[in-house]
Amino acid sequence: MQTVIDNYIITFPLEVQKILNEFRESIKIAAPNAQEKISYGMPTFYLNGNLVHFAACENHVGFYPTPSAIEAFKIELSMYKSSKGAVQFPYNQTMPFDLISRIVKFRVQEVELKKNC
Repeated sequence: MQTVIDNYIITFPLEVQKILNEFRESIKIAAPNAQEKISYGMPTFYLNGNLVHFAACENHVGFYPTPSAIEAFKIELSMYKSSKGAVQFPYNQTMPFDLISRIVKFRVQEVELKKNC
């Protein structure tokens, strides 16, 4: 069964599809209870609210884990172009899936804490 994220991913060249599928899988492993959807035109993982988004861009994968996550991992993200709530992972570099996973786990903890308050 194809999902809305599958439909998003298949619109890109095969080499980008491979990266997007690995990106998606690393998020799924880090947040197994999150639901997949499209939000703001991007693949989104939802857990008591939007957890993280990612999107294929011309030269990079955009990753949108919220400003708090960018701040929490600012040293490790310093080698990448980033803004208040987003980071760019260039296609021509190895994707830092371990870092992505840790950021997603951080976001899961954030939403769980917020839910329990």
